[in-house]
Amino acid sequence: MLSFVSATLSLSSFELHLLTVELVGLLIFAGFLRFCGLGSKIERRKLDDPAVSTGWASAINNQELLFWGMAVVLEKKDAGDWVYRGEGAANIVLSYNGSSPAFVGKVLRIQKAPRNGSPRCESPRYGSDNEDNHSAELALTTDECLLWKEIEDLGSAPSREIAEQLYVQHIITPLLGSEHVDAGIRVHVSSEFLELVEKNVLCQRPSWRVDAAKVNPLCDYALLISDHSIFPQGNLKGKFSISVEIKPKCGFLPDSRFISEENAIKKRITRFKMHQSLKLHQREISDTSEYDPLDMLSGSKERVHKAITALFCTPQNNFRVFLNGSLIFGGLGGGADITSCMIGNAFEDVLKCVIQADDGLRTTNFLQLVTEAVSRSGLLDRLLEVQKLDIFDIEGAIHAYYDVVSQPCIACRDLGEDKLSGR
Repeated sequence: MLSFVSATLSLSSFELHLLTVELVGLLIFAGFLRFCGLGSKIERRKLDDPAVSTGWASAINNQELLFWGMAVVLEKKDAGDWVYRGEGAANIVLSYNGSSPAFVGKVLRIQKAPRNGSPRCESPRYGSDNEDNHSAELALTTDECLLWKEIEDLGSAPSREIAEQLYVQHIITPLLGSEHVDAGIRVHVSSEFLELVEKNVLCQRPSWRVDAAKVNPLCDYALLISDHSIFPQGNLKGKFSISVEIKPKCGFLPDSRFISEENAIKKRITRFKMHQSLKLHQREISDTSEYDPLDMLSGSKERVHKAITALFCTPQNNFRVFLNGSLIFGGLGGGADITSCMIGNAFEDVLKCVIQADDGLRTTNFLQLVTEAVSRSGLLDRLLEVQKLDIFDIEGAIHAYYDVVSQPCIACRDLGEDKLSGR
């Protein structure tokens, strides 16, 4: 899931948008969501319909894009208006390059599917072989429906995309505030649209991303989200819009009583640093990052500046900068391991039109401005509070699960009394 948290800080010569993406470790029960559903049967209207091209756009419950009360569908002819913006492990993000008012200033998030030989993930249309007839018709299993029974509509969601959107709308938004979260709007997409998008973006995607996954042709929904790299009203005349995209990661060390002795390292070293070592061992990166999430979410301006500087030096896929909606620093889909002298000098040169300073000082001033924006926003403090709602750690999630479904905990039975004595 991908959620947006943004803050704006007015500066002397330009506006700085702070964009924080990928809220990691928000709730332990997020790991319980396993989606598989069926396409929604709803009347659709094409974009070349006169009522659509000149009509009024709206959304029901902020969930689905409509024109004159009719659901919009993106067809094959619309694929050329969407260009590659980036991607993560589960989704590809496209920005809009056309003229339809409904899509100007928006990005489209499309689900990916693994290629043969890649790690398996479930199709959004089909459930697992072990599900009963009821849960096979829904995105959630019977136990998951029980888990989420108090959340409006979530247990009855017919597809993965709808369940994810409802999760953001009903769970994440109240925790972080509606002003900081964009749940997005569902848009129907045809299989022809998805197939052509796959062809159009192929040459822009990192090769290892291409090898691992493709656009999922079975999805009939995509998620329309505001483009946070630009101002909603467009680029203001004579001014610049700079957006900084940050993946802060989990900002605290777990101290759950359920963490086993053999995994006690989790209490001393962040998951991010351990994952860096794994990526280096698997040759996914050429060097480990000096970034520490504990610095970023520390509440100390000095440590925040240290974290942002570390992200700039080794951005990987955790730090990107946009100028008037165009990427000027960081990688498109796979990120950049290290900021070389050439990349650093190029970025310093681009900042000439934004920051008035001597050569070699513009990047330094920029990173300081980002630090100020992060520190003043207070959003990372709120994010850390939400992350710390996870008091179980993943090792304790199974115990909480059996409490919810009111069944004897199999994990406790397998552990035995000696290992349970301290829990």
